[in-house]
Amino acid sequence: MIRVVVIAAPPVSMFNLAIPDLLFGKVEVAGGRGYEVVVCAPDPGPVATTGGLELTVPHGLEALREAHTVLVAGTGEAYEPDPRVVAALREAADAGTRIASICTGAFSLAKAGLLDGRRATTYWAHADEMRRRHPAIAFEGDVLYTEDGQFLTSSGYAAGIDLCLHLVRTDYGAAVANEVARLALVAPVRPGGQTQFTHTPLPPERGTACADVRGWAMRNLDKPLTLTDLARHSGVSVRTLTRRFHAESGVSPLQWLLHQRVERARELLETTTLPMDQVATACGLGTADSLRAHVVRRTGLTPSAYRAQFRRYATAPAGAASSPA
Repeated sequence: MIRVVVIAAPPVSMFNLAIPDLLFGKVEVAGGRGYEVVVCAPDPGPVATTGGLELTVPHGLEALREAHTVLVAGTGEAYEPDPRVVAALREAADAGTRIASICTGAFSLAKAGLLDGRRATTYWAHADEMRRRHPAIAFEGDVLYTEDGQFLTSSGYAAGIDLCLHLVRTDYGAAVANEVARLALVAPVRPGGQTQFTHTPLPPERGTACADVRGWAMRNLDKPLTLTDLARHSGVSVRTLTRRFHAESGVSPLQWLLHQRVERARELLETTTLPMDQVATACGLGTADSLRAHVVRRTGLTPSAYRAQFRRYATAPAGAASSPA
């Protein structure tokens, strides 16, 4: 049985703290439990949480000395780590203990110097702060989780589930990890290099002069629209359209159009079972190869891998979305 010691440094996120107990607690191997989960804190006893509740933690940081794996549960915010936690993590690292973090728990690993020169991530909303505080880290701001030697970090919230399933897979194999995912009603193990699926919105629109052509383009995404086509529909020159469009949308007409095509492709991949060439045609990206290139650039996944993450939502019949709405 593998002993996982979770550090609940206040104010800890109850969600982040619940993940390891939920997932590791479902692992059974050879008729017995695969993990023992122990929660500790710098000061045993009542521990504040981000939700205003009070949690009672019976163990202090000395529990790390008996750990196979140490997991730091984050607060959801970019916090200043407790010096006692930092010292305990350094001691555990020197002993060869596997150390991981969920969400902003990575700030404790970073403060301890454990991530210098290593790949690491944290919740995307605090990526810039992590880069600012710890420039020596080979930071990856748009992945679910990273593993570099004995140190693992995950992005925020649900990415902690992916990290813990990855640990289960590492310890007991893919079959056990997938069974745990099934019991917990979560997606099977996802690759750590997958992007966090954060939104990449266009700048807010600041006018309506080009609203008609934007609406027209959205209704005709399946057609090979050019800048000349957009200008002709607007009744203005290409130069005038470009100037007005950029003033309103913050990007050029073709940048805006490509963004909408890729967003439509993602929607079709998530909600239909259309073949890849039909998805490419429906969103105006032309070919399956072009679709693949743009989806990989946006999400880090191939279209088929991206669709697999949302397969349970793909209930529409194959021809339901053959043309844009």
